Amino acid sequence: MFNVRVYGILLGDNKQVLVSDEYIRGGYYTKFPGGGLEFGEGTRDCLKREFKEEMDLEVRIGDHIYTTDFFQMSAFTPDQQIIAIYYFAHAVEPIRAPLRIKPFDFDEQQLEVYKRTGETETFRFIDWDKFSAEEITLPIDKIVANIIKAS
Repeated sequence: MFNVRVYGILLGDNKQVLVSDEYIRGGYYTKFPGGGLEFGEGTRDCLKREFKEEMDLEVRIGDHIYTTDFFQMSAFTPDQQIIAIYYFAHAVEPIRAPLRIKPFDFDEQQLEVYKRTGETETFRFIDWDKFSAEEITLPIDKIVANIIKAS
């Protein structure tokens, strides 16, 4: 079975890179914003929806960066193969979601979400000079981090 994921690389002022710090199924993950493709949805529409749901942010989807070209088993569902698609994303309005400075700096509201769902997330920018694949958790995201750093 395939699990199609769509992620956005949003660069802020001075080429900062937006990441999502998430607590999922008992683990801490730093990843790019995005999520799962729903039936009947195109990949660009999926990414727009994910940014709206996660950050209440309208984005314009830019150029395609990368699509998984190797086998990657899901870290959460071992009978699924991950296909991940990455695009540049551009905010078309100011970011209103709280942005953190430290990793996994969840606020009271995010901790309430955790109490209800067992999962939560927050967002932060990483300065371009400090950004690298080592800052990201998931294997496919690491490849994309290296691609964008090399560009």
